[in-house]
Amino acid sequence: MTMRHIMAKSLAPTDGVREYLAAQEKKSLLRFLTCGSVDDGKSTLIGRLLSDTKQIFEDQLAALERDSRKHGTTGDDIDFALLVDGLEAEREQGITIDVAYRFFATPKRKFIVADTPGHEQYTRNMATGASTADLAIVLIDARQGVLRQTRRHSIIASLLGIRHIVLAVNKIDLVGFDQAVFDRIVEDYRQFSRDLGFQTIVPIPMSARYGDNVTGRSDKTEWYSGPTLIEQLETVSVDEAVVELPFRFPVQYVNRPNLD
Repeated sequence: MTMRHIMAKSLAPTDGVREYLAAQEKKSLLRFLTCGSVDDGKSTLIGRLLSDTKQIFEDQLAALERDSRKHGTTGDDIDFALLVDGLEAEREQGITIDVAYRFFATPKRKFIVADTPGHEQYTRNMATGASTADLAIVLIDARQGVLRQTRRHSIIASLLGIRHIVLAVNKIDLVGFDQAVFDRIVEDYRQFSRDLGFQTIVPIPMSARYGDNVTGRSDKTEWYSGPTLIEQLETVSVDEAVVELPFRFPVQYVNRPNLD
């Protein structure tokens, strides 16, 4: 047996790997993005999803704990936002600048999520993330309500053909899990978005930092009877005849020559 045959045999997938790949191929793929205003918890939510769906290896968790002590903004708790804010400038400033893509899977579905920046100056990066998404998670800080960037990102999502929205009223723990606050924000958003053409808007009260209603139901929101975030992501139907829709060509940046 030649060395080439030995290497080919050693690199061949095992039965366990084949079974895993076959199972993944059978699952439907949902592409979605997180968007919304600055500091509404977009990166933290993705980090929480990756953690709760067991997508973090032990060495990654150890590195995250070290990074949280150095760059974290959550005190003694793990700062899940650092899982996706990989640029040094992002960690130093505590913001998202570029689009970060992450893959994860559950027993029911596989996902590609785009973490997009909330700052106005990086809006074109948000549009890049939205250009391939089937669904948008619009995060709103429960203390702040609907802001200008919330509206801007929602309009961009609509223009790029996204028809399914999860309205994530985040940091609900900081307003004492108050249903009245949640209901007011939901009503404000529905009034604003009624002409944007969304097919579904599913509002969910949540705390990305502590995991309330992200992958497990919170006992602090007994007044809420809707799905958790992961339940909605696993079950939403986004199949559309894309080829029959009007053509849209996303442009991220235009460089005009100096005409002087």
